[in-house]
Amino acid sequence: MRRLRRLPMDVWFEPLIIVALLVGYIVWYQVTTLTEVEQAALAWDNLRVTIGDHITLTLVATVIVVAIAIPLGIVLTRPSMKWLNPIAVNIANIGQAAPAVGLLVLFTFWLGTGFRTAVVGLVVYAVLPILQNTIVGLRQVDQRTVEAARGIGLSSVRTLVQVELPLAVPVILNGVRTALVILVGTATLSTFIGATSLGTLITTGVTLFLPKLLISGAVLVGLLALTIDWLGRLVELAATPRGLA
Repeated sequence: MRRLRRLPMDVWFEPLIIVALLVGYIVWYQVTTLTEVEQAALAWDNLRVTIGDHITLTLVATVIVVAIAIPLGIVLTRPSMKWLNPIAVNIANIGQAAPAVGLLVLFTFWLGTGFRTAVVGLVVYAVLPILQNTIVGLRQVDQRTVEAARGIGLSSVRTLVQVELPLAVPVILNGVRTALVILVGTATLSTFIGATSLGTLITTGVTLFLPKLLISGAVLVGLLALTIDWLGRLVELAATPRGLA
């Protein structure tokens, strides 16, 4: 109980919500009457593939976004490159401000339909939270700490790796969590451009007027988003230096 009290409330409370929603959905699924189309779409063999495709799409987009946004954020906080900061953030903000569906559709004119186009659209849409948090996290590091590290003989690279980044980790990972949740929700729209995701259940439910299939898709997306957010919180907590936790 003492260890539980030491943990932030969201670390142990969020999984309780996830379990409650999952149990509620399973009970509802067992007692409700489904049509043949709903049964086929929600059969575990089909549902497993759909969920797997949704997770794959989200993770691939996340890896690419992290690989772009964090290094770019580091570069933009270096003294010689600070003048590029407003330009880069404003460009990233365009992707965030644009309607997700419109962004995906626009990319289909360039790249066609399918998984690759969905990944590109999601990457553009999710760059801003990680980029902005990387910049904010590094900027909030006390400059006296940086100067002390340089004073004991550390190079600028070692200071960045051993001092600045560890201190900025909580803020950066918070941006990654935000991007992940955005990507999980936005990935449902990829079904409009031919990429399989849980959005397929939602659009099928709307098109064929199958409310139970629509509800199932929405609940599963919500559960996936909550689960990924919770796992991201655990990673954030584990990666945060003890003095900052």
